[in-house]
Amino acid sequence: MNKNILFLACAILWSFSGQAQQRDMQFWRAYDQRGINVFETGKADTVAYDGVRVRIGGAFAQQFQSLSHENSASPVMNDNGVNTNQLMDIGSGFNLATANLNIDVALGDGIRLNLITYLSSRHHPETWVKGGYLQFDKLPFLNSPTFDQIMEKVTIKVGHMEINYGDSHFRRSDNGNAFYNPFVGNYIMDAFATEIGAEVIYQNNGFLAVGSMTGGEIQGGVTNPTRRKPSFIGKLGYDKTLDSEVRLRLTGSVYTTAGSVNNTLWSGDRTGSRYYLVMENTMASTSGNFTSGRFNPGMRDNVTAMVLNPFVSFQGLELFGTLEQSKGKAANETEDRTWNQVGLDAVYRFGAMENFYLAGRYNQVGGEMPNGLEPSISRVQVGGGWYITKNILAKLEYVSQQYSDFAATDIRNGGSFNGIMIEGVIGF
Repeated sequence: MNKNILFLACAILWSFSGQAQQRDMQFWRAYDQRGINVFETGKADTVAYDGVRVRIGGAFAQQFQSLSHENSASPVMNDNGVNTNQLMDIGSGFNLATANLNIDVALGDGIRLNLITYLSSRHHPETWVKGGYLQFDKLPFLNSPTFDQIMEKVTIKVGHMEINYGDSHFRRSDNGNAFYNPFVGNYIMDAFATEIGAEVIYQNNGFLAVGSMTGGEIQGGVTNPTRRKPSFIGKLGYDKTLDSEVRLRLTGSVYTTAGSVNNTLWSGDRTGSRYYLVMENTMASTSGNFTSGRFNPGMRDNVTAMVLNPFVSFQGLELFGTLEQSKGKAANETEDRTWNQVGLDAVYRFGAMENFYLAGRYNQVGGEMPNGLEPSISRVQVGGGWYITKNILAKLEYVSQQYSDFAATDIRNGGSFNGIMIEGVIGF
């Protein structure tokens, strides 16, 4: 019954969106094909402000999964005599449809509110709010020519929002919003979190600088004050279209916090991964084991992460890279551990409106476990997509993931999964 109500509501929203012919917002990233390869929203003031406006949109994703998995871990029996290292028997079928409700409100000239609600997700079948923030690209209420000039190059964001660490979070799937991701799955170590704080972005002639400070956790809190430390995020980069065909972008980012009750840089996505129940045991559930196929290094107390992201596009060909290192530990550990990640995406877009693409990705992570071992995980993704319209996308992907050097009693020992994923996406 709840799913029927959900899809009825989605249909009503889609109908409303089409009939109202909603216009774009100021300093905003479109939720459809136009939003691809948009990173920070730019400073081009291309939409006139004509009063308070509310824009309601949505994003929906549905997958068909045909994956298989295996491992060689030694049996570990629980108190009920169940082998916790025996993998669940999985086959082909449809995953839970996921949906986002996107609300953007023009509150003033250059002032926008963003609120995203997850209507349905793998981890939370019920509706819950991702976060919301205010974005200032102008400060008209100050009536100051000096600030007007400053804001021609500056953007300010305040609220509970997605942190701007690295560039991969601009290309990942965010629950129902999978339009920006040319693949079905995100990175193995998925740097994504929503935290409460403020961010300042400076953009001038291709040069980019970002500085922000947050509370360091996915939720606010006032307990355990000696353990709670702020997080600091910084980014420097250059993003320029050199001529009509070549675009170069290179950014370096850092995220650091000295202490936390529960830092979630590597576990902030509470909606769940796309690869349902891979490498999970027979007692697993879709919602309870929602991070299947990902890896969290467990640096929940303190963490310092740095990443370099190059991006090049030329005549339909796009290359996006990730070179990342994360150091930190959990509260019960005495020494910091290090994990490294490498990723390379290659995408070729073609067709009259670049409405078709072929894509390949290599992703590898490796580092130190608390038990002293140094395992690694590697993944290959190959596929393509078709933008049926600017609001409708169909994807096909083959994925193969390998686990190496995990402990014999770890369910990931000798582990692998592979197979086909098909995904349909709507965004407006």
